[in-house]
Amino acid sequence: MLPQNTIGWGTARSAIRELFEFGNKRRAAIGAENVFDFSIGNPSIPAPACVDETLRELYSTGDSLLLHSYTSSAGNPSLRKKVAEFLNSTSKGQFEAEGVYITCGSAAGLASSMNGLLMPGEEVILIAPYFPEYKVFVEGAGGKIVVAQPDENMMLSAENIAKVITEKTKAVIINSPNNPSGVVFTAEKLAEMADVLRAAEKKYGNNIYIVSDEPYRELCYGDAKFAPCQDAYENTIVCYSFSKCLSLPGERIGYLAVDKRAADYEKVFASVAGAARALGYVCAPSSMQFMAEKCIGATSDIAQYEINRDILCSGLQKIGYEFAKPDGAFYLFVKALEPDAQAFSDKAKEFELLLVPSDTFGVGGYVRLSYCVSREMIEKSMPALKKLYDCYKK
Repeated sequence: MLPQNTIGWGTARSAIRELFEFGNKRRAAIGAENVFDFSIGNPSIPAPACVDETLRELYSTGDSLLLHSYTSSAGNPSLRKKVAEFLNSTSKGQFEAEGVYITCGSAAGLASSMNGLLMPGEEVILIAPYFPEYKVFVEGAGGKIVVAQPDENMMLSAENIAKVITEKTKAVIINSPNNPSGVVFTAEKLAEMADVLRAAEKKYGNNIYIVSDEPYRELCYGDAKFAPCQDAYENTIVCYSFSKCLSLPGERIGYLAVDKRAADYEKVFASVAGAARALGYVCAPSSMQFMAEKCIGATSDIAQYEINRDILCSGLQKIGYEFAKPDGAFYLFVKALEPDAQAFSDKAKEFELLLVPSDTFGVGGYVRLSYCVSREMIEKSMPALKKLYDCYKK
């Protein structure tokens, strides 16, 4: 018999996915051009040329049988080596191919990490606002989530993390650039957090790991720079997806990598790899592995998202909405015009606006707008956003 909490997940669907499916129904009913769907982080920019070129070459001149065959459970050795080399060249971490596991996106890496690290009842710290599936991954592994509040700018707060650490703390999930706020955690803030974690390890005699969820790693704007967690803290597991940087969310390809300096490194990797096997996460799509090996480090034209951000922010500011301009990812966290974020999201539907309520991200009073959409839709949505605003400001 399944645990009761897993049965509940089937009936309590993702608020993001619920809105997305609602949008599909509305598009079928009134036409896509009349629906302003800001619900899901589905990249709207084409994949970079290297993706199509590599796949064309693979399918036209490659060994067709090899392309569609099983790889090693943990992934092609050549791709694992490339990933380790890439992480070593872009951070101060120490990675090796033997500590890399190729996954079906970052989600499989996160679920495997939680199932590999956690014993029943152990705690994982999430920093609000957080991606809602983290709760599913932690609780599905028998763990318990503990929420640390951010500072007034939605930046990671080492002080607030220190307040919620206990002898049961096993991990902290870091997501920078952040979904849903777009905040990019600075190297200084990560270093402060690392000091707090080391002090807690010494106090309680336990190892605490950072699990760094990095699907938006390349999406930083202006002067904002992505700071690798492993530069500040050795006990780090990196979970990555090529979905956002290469505009390939439906292809489900990513990896997890354990820093070789991490405490009990070999045991940790064996544990997360064993968890991946137990969960059925073996042999990620083989043709995508060959593609990723050739395209690692490439990105789509992500500068277009920065333009989208600026257009959306300018329009919302003129209307009167309150928000903090994001430095990364492709989400805008906007203050709802009433305390009940779900009620505000429901009201927005009357104007064919699909805005994700912040309750699903562990905080109240906001909605998330994903701006990895067509520029035309952003521009056409402004009258509807103005009408929604006017409903509350009469």
